[in-house]
Amino acid sequence: MERSKAKTIQIFLPDGNPRGVKIAGVTNRTVQAILIPRNLLKSVKERPEVNNVALYFLFGNNDEETRTEAYIGEAEVGYERLKQHNSSKDFWEVAVLVVTNNIQNQFTKADVKFLEHFAYQEAVSAGRYVINQTLPTNPFIPEWRKEDLLDIFETIGLLLGTLGYPIFESFRGNNEEVIDEEENEMFYCTRRDAEAFGKWTDDGFVVYKNSKMASSPLPGFERQLERHNEKLHNFIQEEILGIEDGRYIFLKDQPFPTPSAASTFVLQSASNGWTDWKDRSGRTLDEIKRKQL
Repeated sequence: MERSKAKTIQIFLPDGNPRGVKIAGVTNRTVQAILIPRNLLKSVKERPEVNNVALYFLFGNNDEETRTEAYIGEAEVGYERLKQHNSSKDFWEVAVLVVTNNIQNQFTKADVKFLEHFAYQEAVSAGRYVINQTLPTNPFIPEWRKEDLLDIFETIGLLLGTLGYPIFESFRGNNEEVIDEEENEMFYCTRRDAEAFGKWTDDGFVVYKNSKMASSPLPGFERQLERHNEKLHNFIQEEILGIEDGRYIFLKDQPFPTPSAASTFVLQSASNGWTDWKDRSGRTLDEIKRKQL
């Protein structure tokens, strides 16, 4: 019998502020994630949870980057390490500390170093966030403990996603390398000489790797051209876009907030994404996703 994937997650607000500190945990699990806005770092100083051995994540947006930047680390005393980063790292706005709430079963230094190494690899593989750091060292962990930590890691990913930071989830879900055009409801934008394909997801409309943009902007696009060219520049800097045979090609999956934002960028001209994205049979995104409601 297939097990249910349903989960109950409790989020505690210590100061009652939904935009403040959050402590999230899964019922019957000992691991918990503490989200701390940078401006409220001092307010958690006395909380016992933040003074334990911890895996931690820093999240923020660099002005020159289109994707959220993240940093993954480990610490013997979580709060003290965050205090150091408050003085030395500019980019981050939010920290998430991962600790255990079981006094008899705290993380060891080796535990969090293993989780740091594994988390880095999974985050880089997912490609959702910009990770600007070197590969952390991989410590020796007994096989039995490694299995425990991998089980804990699944809970960590769930908690981070619930708090709004799905750092280990690729834009294609769990089967990143598999593109089943029928099951995944693939849509194509081939007006002019564009050869783009993608999917409408929880993240917006995701244009997939290997999509090719139209070769040049159309007349009438001048009012948007400056902003469009700025985005082109940023995408090239972040290696989201490359150039192949004189045309822009997507090197990574890239989400856009709406179908029209995606098709306008791909076509380099004004576009209604609800009609410009079509499935293999020629049905528009509008027909499939809006008119069938």
